[in-house]
Amino acid sequence: MAGNILESITEQYPTLTRSGKKLADYIFEHATDTQYLSISVLAEQSGVSEATITRFCRGLGLSGYNDFKLALAKADRVTDLGEPSDSPQTIASEDSLHTIFQKLHASNVLSLNETLEQLNERHISRAVDILSDAERVYCFGHGGSNVMAMEAWARFSTASSRFVHIADTHMQTMATALATPREAILFFSYSGSTRDMEDILQIAAERKIPVILITHFSQSRAAQFADVVLLCGYNESPLQSGSVAAKVGQLFLIDCLFYGFCRKNPEAATAARAATAEAIAKKLL
Repeated sequence: MAGNILESITEQYPTLTRSGKKLADYIFEHATDTQYLSISVLAEQSGVSEATITRFCRGLGLSGYNDFKLALAKADRVTDLGEPSDSPQTIASEDSLHTIFQKLHASNVLSLNETLEQLNERHISRAVDILSDAERVYCFGHGGSNVMAMEAWARFSTASSRFVHIADTHMQTMATALATPREAILFFSYSGSTRDMEDILQIAAERKIPVILITHFSQSRAAQFADVVLLCGYNESPLQSGSVAAKVGQLFLIDCLFYGFCRKNPEAATAARAATAEAIAKKLL
């Protein structure tokens, strides 16, 4: 593979199939936008199948689509700090601390605003019903998304003991294999497209376990398994993996679910929150 992924595609273009050339043409025209798309959305917008995209990536010597998006991000214009340069919120080493603070604030506000715009009250209500009716709720996620799953567990644990967080992917799979339809899974995955995630959600679907998914991509692979999909804002480049701005929108959704949950059972939630607050107060100096 050439040093630049776009150069690699150019070199291989004459030998590509008709669908491969169609995909390449779309990528050349939308190089920056493509790095923010899920494989499902790229397939739809370019007019080719997901299988074509996978073969295309492997033909370039890459392991898969996510590897391709990373290579594409590196080929696009970036700042000296490795940030994508196509956004007004992009940070460079020449920025003063004040400018960096302003850009970070703008990114977080943008994430909140985009998440709010995509908020669907009917979907939130359905998710709250699932959480309220479940005997146990597993909070799952992988990588950076596992941090968000832990945040959800910590938040809900102040109001109910039914929420459980499991970090290890093998243990998540085992718990799902033993779960029943009376339980539920609150799953965090910004991309909605990881192997471990798909393994777990396939088991959940087979066992008819309700799944609430928090993701950025409505047409991601994970969305196909979810009973409710809640969308977080902010377009995160592959070079920005784990960005705080992407997490801010997810935290906002966690709080929306939390207060919806407490609102459904106010007396029980109030008593639980008072009990947990009193217990923790004893640990403070």
